[in-house]
Amino acid sequence: MANFITIFFSLILGVTNPSEEKKAEIEQEPVSTYYLIRHAEKDRSDSSNRNPNLKKEGLERAKKWAEVLKNIDLDAVYSTDYNRTMQTAKPLADLNKLNIIKYDASKLFDENFEKATKGKTVLVVGHSNTTPQFANAILGEKKYEDLDDSENGALLIVQIMEDGTTLSQVIYIN
Repeated sequence: MANFITIFFSLILGVTNPSEEKKAEIEQEPVSTYYLIRHAEKDRSDSSNRNPNLKKEGLERAKKWAEVLKNIDLDAVYSTDYNRTMQTAKPLADLNKLNIIKYDASKLFDENFEKATKGKTVLVVGHSNTTPQFANAILGEKKYEDLDDSENGALLIVQIMEDGTTLSQVIYIN
């Protein structure tokens, strides 16, 4: 029993009193955080329409994104200049009382974008190919492949830490 009590208190002290190295890791806040999503489900009824709106399910998903990310204090919302991406971004932009900033998908994480978003928390709405490409550009490596055309629920999160290291993950919200 005495050994159990000793182990128990050692565990508590270990959890509540981290080493100096662990304290530094815990205290290091991300400088820049990017939430990257693909547009929600688009209307595919007219294959010749290059700029379709979201269909009903897509509008519902856009609202769901706002619900999922409602506790994230966004500093900016970026979207490509397409109906489907703008409509996906709108509920979150409205929730955060932000205007949607249009970006050129051919200029992913360029010097201007990096400078404008440094130290901020940003939502970026793109497409099945540009969303993972954007994450890769932030990371400086090809980590993510294009999303399947049927995948509208992938949330890529990329963080750039103060020391320049990067963290990333993908969460699927379906």
